[in-house]
Amino acid sequence: MANITDVKTAKGIKGQTEELLQLVSFMIGQEEFGLDIQCIQEINRVVDITRVPNSPEFVVGVINLRGKVIPIIDLRKRFGFPQKESDKNTRIIVVELDNMVVGFIVDSVREVIRIPKSITEPPPPIIAGIGSEFITSVAKMENRLLILLDIERLLREKEKQVLETAQQEH
Repeated sequence: MANITDVKTAKGIKGQTEELLQLVSFMIGQEEFGLDIQCIQEINRVVDITRVPNSPEFVVGVINLRGKVIPIIDLRKRFGFPQKESDKNTRIIVVELDNMVVGFIVDSVREVIRIPKSITEPPPPIIAGIGSEFITSVAKMENRLLILLDIERLLREKEKQVLETAQQEH
């Protein structure tokens, strides 16, 4: 991943200051997604995952990360993508979500990227089969689209409660 300093603004058209978004981009299938880098605690290789009974289908289990039990969510399952075996590129993106640490399994992490907020726009109603409720915006870049996810919406309240209970039981 690129090493980028934390810069919040840049000179845009006619010298105007423009807000920048600093993101970690990752792949699920052929789609590229982005999460705000400030939400991300760390990115790890996939480790042994302990299954948790009666958890939502997209929750694959929990891991022990330096003595802390963390629920793991498969974003492929969450978004309705076909299943795929983990490989050398598969990663777990560890985030803090409402005072709970959660890991998201993704196919690969692509890069740390800074983009002007002005190149983003609200999502169309459905993108790549993913309900737009998970998406904050879509960035139109030179040769690709980057789907920006709303980390707060990836889990509903009831699902968060189930994960908290699973975390406490381990």
